[in-house]
Amino acid sequence: MKKIVVVVMVVVAVILVMAVGGGLGGIKFFQIKKLMSMPMMQPPETISSVVAKEEKWQDTFSAVGTVTAAQGVEVSTEVGGIIREITFDSGSMVTNGAVLVRLDTSSEEAQLRAIEAQVALSKVNAERLRTLLTANTISQSELDTAEATLKQNQANADNIRATIAKKTIRAPFAGQLGIRKVNLGQFLEMGKPIVSLQALEPMHAEFSLPQQSFGQLKSGLKVHLATDAFEKKQFEGTITAINPQFDDVTRSVRVQATFENAEHLLRAGMFARVEVVLPTDQNVLVVPSTALLSAPFGNSVYVIEPSTNKEGGFIARQQFVKTGTVRGDFVTVESGLKAGDKVASSGVFKLRNGVPVKENNEMVPKASTTPKPSDS
Repeated sequence: MKKIVVVVMVVVAVILVMAVGGGLGGIKFFQIKKLMSMPMMQPPETISSVVAKEEKWQDTFSAVGTVTAAQGVEVSTEVGGIIREITFDSGSMVTNGAVLVRLDTSSEEAQLRAIEAQVALSKVNAERLRTLLTANTISQSELDTAEATLKQNQANADNIRATIAKKTIRAPFAGQLGIRKVNLGQFLEMGKPIVSLQALEPMHAEFSLPQQSFGQLKSGLKVHLATDAFEKKQFEGTITAINPQFDDVTRSVRVQATFENAEHLLRAGMFARVEVVLPTDQNVLVVPSTALLSAPFGNSVYVIEPSTNKEGGFIARQQFVKTGTVRGDFVTVESGLKAGDKVASSGVFKLRNGVPVKENNEMVPKASTTPKPSDS
């Protein structure tokens, strides 16, 4: 009898537990169902914004090129010889005609003394024969032979003097020397380079432009040049030469611009970014480059618009655009936007179409067409 009572009590306890658990489960089920039926509110993303605006930009042609010296040469010698004196230091500035190297001329100087003696003797002999010819004691042919010998000896002397002069190597123009390539006592062969010499004023920049730009090119157009060596400085020059022949492969024309380079900052061989400034300008719609989201299927921006929800606020709408010229921090928009449209200028990578946004334009760097970062 006691066993039956215990079994009954266990069964009753189990039923009570199941009833309580089922009741709690049902309550949670209905709570979850109610929550799921309520619309989810996504917190807004914080972004900065800017208004697309029209500006007047001067037309330009952009290209990359190389800085070259107006005059540059590897100084060498026309004649060989032993180096007896080096009168320059590597990297020094020299004037036009400055002596750089002297070769040994002892052998040529000895030959010159010998031939000068022959010249003197030939001159005396020619003068004596002229006197004798006046007295009709010699023939004209004898005098002609003597004068020819005198001229030949004089020519031989001039040739030796020229050889001696060539053994003094001078700077052909003013400029800066490179690193010395010869040593004292070395035998310098004919044509072997001694040192590089580059004129630093003025300097040229050579670059290529496509065929379609040729009609607007002319000498005298202003050119801006920038180089990685001096990121904060812009050099100004002018077009001084346009190649009359186009490249057969690229169909581009070679252009040369000249820069004063008074500070000697530009050096031959530098990589340069050049911009040819045309006399015309155009109205363009611009936005900061940071507002642009690039993708394989096209470029887009996020336009900030009022939300249509009852909660209000703003949302981001993705808008595909066609872009044009880049200048500094700005890029032109040729289609897809209009002046006055507000677009997200930062935080675009965390946005998607229709997401709520919150604007915060504090501490946002100002965009510029000629940026000069302080930490660059």
